[in-house]
Amino acid sequence: MEDLNRRSALSLALAAAAATPLLALATPAGAAGAVPEYGPNDGKDIGFGRRLVEVGEVESQIDAYKVVKIVDIVYQPGAADPVPAADDKGMDVDMVCHIMAGEFTIQKKGIPAYTVKDGFLYTCGKGKTDQATNISKVVGIHRIALMIPA
Repeated sequence: MEDLNRRSALSLALAAAAATPLLALATPAGAAGAVPEYGPNDGKDIGFGRRLVEVGEVESQIDAYKVVKIVDIVYQPGAADPVPAADDKGMDVDMVCHIMAGEFTIQKKGIPAYTVKDGFLYTCGKGKTDQATNISKVVGIHRIALMIPA
């Protein structure tokens, strides 16, 4: 440990800090009360049995992005995003979606539909379209990291 200089200590601290979010994601979404419980009037009604709840935002440390904004989309059982129109330009920004509760079918243009369950992640790219449908019998929650460009 005598050879541990400031640069080595900083490297170890950064490695530990970088590993912490990965360990947090390895924890099941429902552990330790991590799944929020929203009431029927929380957030903003965005139609089709869905509500948008703003969770927070932070300045990004990734050069390509200015801000990362976190929102929850709360889906009633059976609720779905509207089917994208033929001329739909797709997502405005890149997104990382974490299923906090429920089970969803995700339909993206050009690939077969797939299912995601609570605890799973998937991504949506700027200019791409997708449609999520809550196929579970519980209220579903998508926690979305919106990657706002610099």
